[in-house]
Amino acid sequence: MTLRRLRNDLAGLLVALVVALPLYWMLLSALRPRTELEAGDPSPYTLDPTLDSFRRVLLIDGFGQYLLNSVLVAAVVVTASTLCAFLAAVALTRYRFRLRTTLLVMVLVAQMVPVEALTIPLFFLMRTVGAGVPGLGLNHLGSLMLVHTAFALPLAIWMLRSFVAAVPAELEEAAWLDGAGSLAFVTRVLFPLVAPGVVACSIFSFIMTWNDFLFARTFIISAQENQTLPIALLSLFKPDENDWGGIMAGSVLMTLPVLVFFMFVQHRLASGLGGAVKG
Repeated sequence: MTLRRLRNDLAGLLVALVVALPLYWMLLSALRPRTELEAGDPSPYTLDPTLDSFRRVLLIDGFGQYLLNSVLVAAVVVTASTLCAFLAAVALTRYRFRLRTTLLVMVLVAQMVPVEALTIPLFFLMRTVGAGVPGLGLNHLGSLMLVHTAFALPLAIWMLRSFVAAVPAELEEAAWLDGAGSLAFVTRVLFPLVAPGVVACSIFSFIMTWNDFLFARTFIISAQENQTLPIALLSLFKPDENDWGGIMAGSVLMTLPVLVFFMFVQHRLASGLGGAVKG
């Protein structure tokens, strides 16, 4: 047993090193002086770390607005997709109605469609929607919120469905006997029990929205004030020479909110993923 545990620990350590190496190199490149980067220094350390790359990124015109836009879009998508997915999972699990199985199959099929295949149709759809609802059209953050919420829903519904199904029906019967209605049962009994699954879904939605480049580049065409952080990093790519120090520094700054969000909810993530697999 001790030898087996040792092998498992070594395998886990190896996987952790493989995962951490790109992150370490990204941070190292962000701290290297520009002269070392231009010289192509391959050493795994630097004797002269500097924050110049971070200063160049933070001095990008409108960086604070880009950060605020990314936070706003991610917050709305996480809240809307998680709430809608939870209610949909309750409806598809606890209630029997016509076309229930068809809806489940449609949710699964929607999850299989490649994002790239829908980019052009979504562009024309957002342009049409914008004619009637300006806040949801092109060059508006509402278009990003709507599209990302739609893409986050299928996976969230399937994950939360397993959590809702794992709650015994006897709890609902007991709640009914205590005089609780459907709304009280869902909000006071069911929701706290599936909270780990809610957290797991929110993490996936947040990462997907925060790192988005394709939709931000497609829908936000000319409105500079509505661009997000991934688009801001695009300004560091030059036709003649890329600012790799700035690119790595910007990538580090983009990674920090994800890490903070993950650290904030990590105690519920493991149980959330475990419950999804068990369900």
